[in-house]
Amino acid sequence: MFTKLTIATAVSAALSFHAFAQQTSTDTIADAVDTPEQAVERIDVTGSRIKGVDLEGTQPLTVLDQDFIKQSGANSIYDLLRDVAQLRGGSGTFSTAQSGSLTSSTPAGQSAASLRGMGPSSTLTLVNGRRIAPSSFAAGTENFVDVNAIPLGAIERIEILATGASAVYGADAVAGVINYILKDDFEGFQLDASYGNSFAGSDEGRAQINALYGKQIGNGNLTVFADYYDRSAFRAVDRDYTRDPILKSSYSYLPKLENAPNIYYFSQEDLLELPAPYCKTPLVTTEFGEEICAYYGNQDDYLDTPFESVSAGATYTHIFNDVTWKTDLFFSQTDSTAYSTPSPINRIDDSDGPYVLENALFMFDQPDGSNFYLDQMYIDPFTSVAGREVYGFAFDARFTAPRTISVESTNYRLVSELSGDIGSWYWESGITLSRSESEQRVEAGIYNRYKFHAALTGELCNDGSIASYNGNELQCTDGAPRQFFNPFLLNDAQNDATLALTEAFPTRDGKSSVYAWNATINGDVYSWDAGVISAAFGVEVRREELSDFPSLNSRARAENDYLVDVFGFGSSVAEADRTQWGAFAEFYIPLHETFELQVAGRYDHFDDFGGTFNPKVGFTFRPLDSVVFRGSWSTSFRAPSLTQAGVELRTTTSTFDCGVNQAVADLYCMGDGTEVSVNTLELGNDALRAEESEAISVGFGWSPGQNTNLTVDYWQFDHEDVIDTNMTAVLDRALTDASLRHCNLVPTGAQGIAYEQDVCEVTDSNGLFIDEDGANLRQILDAYIAEFNPRENELFLPLSRDHIIPLENTGTQELSGIDIKFDHRFKLDYADIIVRADATHYIKYERNRPGSDTIESLAGTFLYPENIATFSVTWSADDYYVRLNANYTDSYQDDIEGLRGREIDELIDIGAISDPDATRDIDSWLTWDLSMGYDISKSLTVRANIDNITDEAPPTAYGSARGFNALNHDALGAMYRVGLTYRF
Repeated sequence: MFTKLTIATAVSAALSFHAFAQQTSTDTIADAVDTPEQAVERIDVTGSRIKGVDLEGTQPLTVLDQDFIKQSGANSIYDLLRDVAQLRGGSGTFSTAQSGSLTSSTPAGQSAASLRGMGPSSTLTLVNGRRIAPSSFAAGTENFVDVNAIPLGAIERIEILATGASAVYGADAVAGVINYILKDDFEGFQLDASYGNSFAGSDEGRAQINALYGKQIGNGNLTVFADYYDRSAFRAVDRDYTRDPILKSSYSYLPKLENAPNIYYFSQEDLLELPAPYCKTPLVTTEFGEEICAYYGNQDDYLDTPFESVSAGATYTHIFNDVTWKTDLFFSQTDSTAYSTPSPINRIDDSDGPYVLENALFMFDQPDGSNFYLDQMYIDPFTSVAGREVYGFAFDARFTAPRTISVESTNYRLVSELSGDIGSWYWESGITLSRSESEQRVEAGIYNRYKFHAALTGELCNDGSIASYNGNELQCTDGAPRQFFNPFLLNDAQNDATLALTEAFPTRDGKSSVYAWNATINGDVYSWDAGVISAAFGVEVRREELSDFPSLNSRARAENDYLVDVFGFGSSVAEADRTQWGAFAEFYIPLHETFELQVAGRYDHFDDFGGTFNPKVGFTFRPLDSVVFRGSWSTSFRAPSLTQAGVELRTTTSTFDCGVNQAVADLYCMGDGTEVSVNTLELGNDALRAEESEAISVGFGWSPGQNTNLTVDYWQFDHEDVIDTNMTAVLDRALTDASLRHCNLVPTGAQGIAYEQDVCEVTDSNGLFIDEDGANLRQILDAYIAEFNPRENELFLPLSRDHIIPLENTGTQELSGIDIKFDHRFKLDYADIIVRADATHYIKYERNRPGSDTIESLAGTFLYPENIATFSVTWSADDYYVRLNANYTDSYQDDIEGLRGREIDELIDIGAISDPDATRDIDSWLTWDLSMGYDISKSLTVRANIDNITDEAPPTAYGSARGFNALNHDALGAMYRVGLTYRF
C-alpha cells in the first residue's frame, strides 16, 4: 500500500494532500546554494541550544508557519495539529471528543498532542523554548499539557521535532518536542473574526475573534493579544451514521428510569429477566430468549463537548545597550461541560440488582386482582439503609440524566529573561512561572447511594436526610418520611421530587505549578580548516508541584469499605512535588567542509528517584550543495509523572487480557481470549523507575533548486519500562500467591484481587479456600459451578469490586517508520502553484501485551494505521490563494476480538465476518478540504474553508461502541468556516 501511495503522489499532484511544513528542513540547503551570504546568520532551531549555522538541515524538523496556520482554517491548536502525520495514529493524541465525566475519561475541555502515538507524556511541550505547567487533571495517571490552554491567535509558528531530545531538554522528550513560538515584535493593530458550522441541520457552530496590537516603545516593543472562542456541542444523535447503535446486540440490560426498569433475573422463577412495564422503546431479545427494555449509549454520546475559551497576553522586549530584556505573559481560561452515560443503579455494596419494595408493582394489578409480575416473582427479605427488614424484589436500571460535569481551567505563564553578548558568546538567563488550575463540579446525573436506597424503602426525609429507626417506627426531624420512591412510576411529580433529593454534586480542585530558572551560553570555541566549532552550555533548576483533591463524597475510602458515596462516579486523590536540576553541553563540530557533528549530553537529578544521563550524537553530510544526509542517535527518559508518583487512591477500571495468558483465560474468561474490564483502585508507586528510550533517525534531504525539496527519514524508538497498571499480570501472580487473593474486599494496606462471597464458600479437593496457600483455583471454579449453577455465560470465578493494584513499569514497546516530505513550487508569471506531500509509514509498532512476554504487533491493527498521508495543491497569487488538500488514513483491523459473543454472532449474521475467529478491516478514509483567501485591500482579507467537501462519513468500526474510531476519524462531515482580517 505504501508503494502505491508513493507512485500515486508522483503521478498525480491533484491528489493534493495537506502538508505541514511551509518550510521543510531542507529549505536551508537551497537557501545556502542561492544566497551563500546568509550562512553567517544566527538562527534558533528547536532541538538545539546553539544559535548556529544551518542546523535545520541536521534534524527532521517540521515547521507550521503563519501561512499554514491561516490557510488551515483552524480555531484551536488541536484543530491545527490533528492532521500532522507524526501526531496521528495510536491513542496518544486526544481531543474533547474523548472527554467524559469520569476519572477514566479525558478531562473535559482539554486536548493533548502525542508524537508517534507514544502518549502525550512522552512528548515535551514548550512555549518559546520553555516548559509549561501540565494539567492538574491527568488523563488516567498520565499528566499532559493541555494544548487548548495555548491560544492559537498568539502563535507565530510551531516547530515539531519528532525524535528523542532529552540530551538537550531533559525529561519527557522521549518521542520528541513541540515548540510553540509566540508572536512578538509586531507593529500595528489586527483584528480577526471567523464563524463556522456544519452543513447539517444541527448546530455545531464555532465562533472566534482575536485581536493583536503592537507598538515600538523607545528601544523596545510591546505586543499584546486577546482571543475568544466558543464552540457548540456535537452529539451522536445529530448524524444518521451515529444516531442508531452500530450493533443491535450491543445493548445494556439497564434501561433509563424514564423507560421503567427491567425485573432482575434473580427475582424470577425461571431466572430470566422480565421487560420493563410500558417500555417506551421496542423490546430486545437477549441471547437467553428474554424480552427486555434495552439501553444504547449513543443516545447520550457527545462527540464534541461545548467549549469556551478566553485568553490574553503580552510580550515586551527592551534593549538596554548590550543587554536585552524580554518578558512574555499569557493567561487563558477554558470552560467546558462533559457527559457520560447515565450511571447504573446498583445495590449499596455496588453489586447488581438493587431492591425495591414489593408495593412498586401494585399499580399493575389486573381487574381480577392478579398481577402478572408479582405472580411469577420471588419476593425476598432484605435489610434497608435504616436497618429494617423489608420485602421486595430486584430490578435493573440506570438513572435518566447523563453524568454531567463542568470544568473551568485557568492557566497562567510568566517568563522573564535577560540576554546579551560577551565578545563572540551569546548568553541568556530567565525564570519561568507557570500554573494550571482546574475546578470541576457535577451538574447532573450523580446520586448518593445511601439516600437513593433510603428513598426506595420510604426512609428519606423531606430535608434529604435518612430517617432513623428505633425498632418500631421511622423518625425524621420534620415529621414522617416521604413516600417511597417507585422506579416504575413515571411522570409523577412527587416521585420525581423524591429522586431529586438524592442528587449529589461532588467537586474536584486541582493545581499544577512549574517554577524554573535556567541559564545558557553559546558561541564559537575554535576555528580550524573545516570551519568553526560552536558550543552551548547550560544549567536549569526546576520545581514542580501538583495537587488533585476531590470532595469526600467521590472518594473511595478504606473506612467505608472503599465504597464511594455516590453511584457511578469516582476520583483520583494525588499530591506530589519534585525538585530537579540539570546541566547540559552541546557541540557543533565541522570535521570537513562536507561533514559536521552535533554532540550533546545532559545530566538531570531528581530528588525523588535519582539521576540520569542522556547523550546525543548527530551528523550531517553534504556531498553536494543540494544534498544532505543526516542522522542521530540519542537516549531519552520520562520521569514518572507527579500523578503517578503521588496518587493515593484512584477509582478507575482496569482491563485484563485473556488472550495472552491461557491460565487466566481458563479461570476468568471461559477459555476465550477476550478482554474484560473491572472496577479497580489504583495506587501510586514510590519504586517506579523512569521510562527510558533509545532513538535513531537517519535520512536525507534533496533540494535540486530553490523551489524543490524532498526529505526521507527513517526513525526508530526502543521504549522501555513503560508505566501502567497490569491487571493481567496481577491475576497471573495470584494463581500461586495467596496474599493477592481476598474475599469480598481487599483489606486496608493490602493489594490484589477481590472475589465474590459465593466463590469464597467452596473449597478444592484438599479443603482449601480460595484465599489460602496452595489452593487449586481450577478445582475451586469447578466446585463453585457445581454449588451455585451460574448462567452458561458466567462459568468463571466471579470477581468482586475494587481490586487494588499498583502502577508498575509494565514492559517495552518498539516502533519504527519512514517519513516522506515533498514540496515543489511552479513559478508562473501571474501566480505560483505549490505542491506538497507528507506521509508516514509505520514499519513496526510492537509491545509486550500486559501480563505476558508475548509481543504483539500493533501496526495495522485497531487504532494503528500503517500509512498516513496528506497532500495539497495551492494556487498562490499576490492577493489571493486557493488550496485543495486531502487527508488519507490507511485501512487497519477492527477490534473484533474485544466484542462479546452475541456481538460476534450478529456480525456473522450480517455478513461482516465469516466465522468467530475471522478478522475484518476498517476501510481507508480519504477526505478533501478546500480553502481560499482574498486580500480585498491592504487592510482587509477574507477567507473561507470547507472541510470534508464530499461529506465523507467515517468508516464503520464495529469494535467501537460509537460505530467509528474517533481517534483516527471524525463524524462531523462537511464543515464551513468564513473569516476576515482587518489591519489598522
